[in-house]
Amino acid sequence: MNSTATDLIVAAWPDCAPRLLRATSRPEDCADYTHAGGYRSVGDAEELLGQVNLSGLLGRGGAAFPLGTKLRTVRDAHLGGSETIVVANGEEGEPASVKDRWLLRHRPHLVLDGLRLATHVTGAKRAYLYVSDDRAAAAVSGALAELTPDIFGDVTVDLVTVEPGYVAGEETAAVRRINGGPAKPSDKPPRPFEEGVAGLPTMVSNVETLANLPYIHEHGAQHYRSVGTPMSPGTFLATVTGGGKPPVLYEIPHGAAVSDLLQLHGVAAEEVRGVLVGGYFAGLVNTDILDATLDHEALRRLGSGLGCGALSILTDDCPVAVTASVMSYFDRENAGQCGSCFNGTAAMAAVTSALRDGVATEEDLARLERWAVVLRGRGACGTLDGATNVAASLLRQFPQVVARHLADNCQTCRSGAYHAERPYEVEAVAQT
Repeated sequence: MNSTATDLIVAAWPDCAPRLLRATSRPEDCADYTHAGGYRSVGDAEELLGQVNLSGLLGRGGAAFPLGTKLRTVRDAHLGGSETIVVANGEEGEPASVKDRWLLRHRPHLVLDGLRLATHVTGAKRAYLYVSDDRAAAAVSGALAELTPDIFGDVTVDLVTVEPGYVAGEETAAVRRINGGPAKPSDKPPRPFEEGVAGLPTMVSNVETLANLPYIHEHGAQHYRSVGTPMSPGTFLATVTGGGKPPVLYEIPHGAAVSDLLQLHGVAAEEVRGVLVGGYFAGLVNTDILDATLDHEALRRLGSGLGCGALSILTDDCPVAVTASVMSYFDRENAGQCGSCFNGTAAMAAVTSALRDGVATEEDLARLERWAVVLRGRGACGTLDGATNVAASLLRQFPQVVARHLADNCQTCRSGAYHAERPYEVEAVAQT
């Protein structure tokens, strides 16, 4: 089975009013956004920061770091006399995720409003929109041209474009690119909040994360927490692919049951072999996920993570073959600047491809198991961690499938193994 890019369907979650998604086939303009309540007067920065902290808003870029903590750290640098900078990171490196591109293409003013509020809290006078998608860049450029001088005040907002790539969206890669260097990660420390763009304290935040700020600003923390779970409040954007169905971008309340998602998506639970979670980063989960809920704490208990919210459902696809394709992607897309990652992804890709093709040995498998442990945490960014997550989850979650491949006895792959250069890739064009 070959994977190809497919147009996207956008859908609301039953009985949950969308906060981020809107039914639109064109970019929302400034007049429409303002008429709907956008670009409200900013008010007191400390009060807004307090509401963000109370909301429990977690980052949507993959790490789920509390936004309030980021804002506070950079605001403290501002209060200490330093210039500060905010970067809205829209370089969506995960091919199976389209949420950021959709927001930038269709609701650029929502993202810009979130960026405006973040600059207000942090005291930043410079801000950047960092994107790789041409259509997203065009939508943002058009939105910036619509802004009246009073909206951002004395804050300068620049659009920075970059060639797309898995590592280009890593926060230090974004900083390097804005500073005029290559879009490749750098060693940490220092982290951007300590020394970022132009050497100044910089808050880098995913565009979906920032897009939640106008809702909190208008409705307050308590209302924001009216859906979701205590530890994972609010809604999130989930790109759902696989299962023989067209891809859909859902806005889902945290804590929703996976079984409800499958029913809404039109996939029978008995057909599911597992799910590739969090794009390519968080790894595979077997049928245990059928009894889970979609929130950070529930997926951590399964040894996985929600990550960027991308969920690829495996029905007809073999988990070993999917792993081989993902690992080959990591091998091609790593930054090529850390030996452990450059060599480690290549080695793991070779073993998983051999396993898919029924020619791997017990010794190969033992090496893969060891690499999945000893390579974790190496390198300047999370690429190698993603590769080890996928390898470790395959071995842990699907031992019987792995054993069948060792014996060259996988009937699924014999009838046509899954191959994809960019597994479960989906285009961000909404069907209307």
